[in-house]
Amino acid sequence: MPSTVNRPHYTPEAYLMLERKADHKSEYVNGQIIAVAGASRRHNLIAGNLYREVSQQLRGRSCEAYISDMRIKVDHTGLYTYPDVVVACGEIRFEDRDTLLNPTVIVEVLSASTEAYDRGAKFAHYRRLDSLQEYLLVAQDNVSIEHYVRQGVKWALSEASTLDACVHFVSIDCNMALHDLYDKVHFNESDETIASSK
Repeated sequence: MPSTVNRPHYTPEAYLMLERKADHKSEYVNGQIIAVAGASRRHNLIAGNLYREVSQQLRGRSCEAYISDMRIKVDHTGLYTYPDVVVACGEIRFEDRDTLLNPTVIVEVLSASTEAYDRGAKFAHYRRLDSLQEYLLVAQDNVSIEHYVRQGVKWALSEASTLDACVHFVSIDCNMALHDLYDKVHFNESDETIASSK
């Protein structure tokens, strides 16, 4: 997360008014508006692959999958943000007309600039969502996922790092094979070097 020193303070209402007119996405947290950086080719491929596989499995069911442009709000903390993939089920609730309040599953594709935030402060925000049952972190520099599942007041972590592995989303009864998740995603030597230096 970039520094917020000497930045103007915005109300949620001011943020939403600006955001709905903007030609780029921004996150809102603690009164600050923070621009969301563009995503890499691999980031887009991974998010798109996951969205495609999950949305196909949700056909005819009471869950909906959204990709990257669906804004969500964490009521307890006031965070507004755009996860890479979101699934909401049952009675889907919105603030006003376009901000999701009750996601069931959230997926973030990690990048060098957001990895620490997605694992730490952002996940702390997400855990305050009563509706959230599963959180998936997906690496884009190598085959690796971290899958968090809510179990009462605790979160259980499982990991997978081979293309023959499969993730089962318990709350929505969907399966995600890692060879489908990483379809068309190629890792070259420079990627491996960057990943190993983090």
